[in-house]
Amino acid sequence: MIRDRYKLRRDLRGKHIERLEGRIEKSSALATARKSSVPSVNYPEGLPISARVDDITQAIRNNQVVIIAGETGSGKTTQIPKICLELGLGVFGMIGHTQPRRVAARTVSQRIAEELDVKVGEQVGYQFRFTDYTSDQTHVKIMTDGILLAETAGDRFLEKYDAIIID
Repeated sequence: MIRDRYKLRRDLRGKHIERLEGRIEKSSALATARKSSVPSVNYPEGLPISARVDDITQAIRNNQVVIIAGETGSGKTTQIPKICLELGLGVFGMIGHTQPRRVAARTVSQRIAEELDVKVGEQVGYQFRFTDYTSDQTHVKIMTDGILLAETAGDRFLEKYDAIIID
């Protein structure tokens, strides 16, 4: 897991081999479990973004930062996290996806979970102030902008995440 790499390197430098072995096994087991629980992805034909999935996939694969612009209602919010899942992101870290409001975070997570045929709080979760419906199995985490900002205080490199979508 991405979030474990710093601690593992520190233990390796400090010659804490027993602790290192245990952490590697735990991290590896979690990554294996997460990889096996990635939901299958499909795209609704009625959304304009569905016609551009291959172009967006290629852009994400080839670039560290991608800006995607489109009309309201084109499917950007719900389909981009699914494109990231299909690329293999969300296994070693979560796909973080920000929304400006609590209601939007909850609604978007419910919609993505419905499209992936999973339960909210498992592979797809959400978090906003005083509410956290995520788990170790969460691949896509929808959150308010404030939650992402607060997480930088304790994790300045955002090592919990494979990708971050700012919506």
